Amino acid sequence: MVVRDVARSVTFYRRLGFRPLAEWGGYAKLTNGTGILHLAAQGDPPPDRPEVALTAPDDTARAVAAAIVIQVADYRRACAELAAAGVDLLTDPAEPEWGGEVRAFLRDPDGHLIEINETLP
Repeated sequence: MVVRDVARSVTFYRRLGFRPLAEWGGYAKLTNGTGILHLAAQGDPPPDRPEVALTAPDDTARAVAAAIVIQVADYRRACAELAAAGVDLLTDPAEPEWGGEVRAFLRDPDGHLIEINETLP
């Protein structure tokens, strides 16, 4: 994911249970035990992708091109921990009309949409 400030994003994703595996300059790789998240600073294209610059999303946009889904065992606990850490949810957690899961949404500091998701029995 492309971010404006890698250190700020690492701090944010630590609150979501991720821990850094590697950090240097404009890059960090984090894990939450089951997944790996790569964070890269926005910037001009390097030689190995000369036509593609990295740009963080517009953090005020009402539409997004992608979302990150973080599967949790207990969404109530996860949402309570997020709230205690100062993370605002976009809405209260809800079960979608098709059922089978409960989810809550939030945005990271750069505007990436994140879904916290628990599969229901």
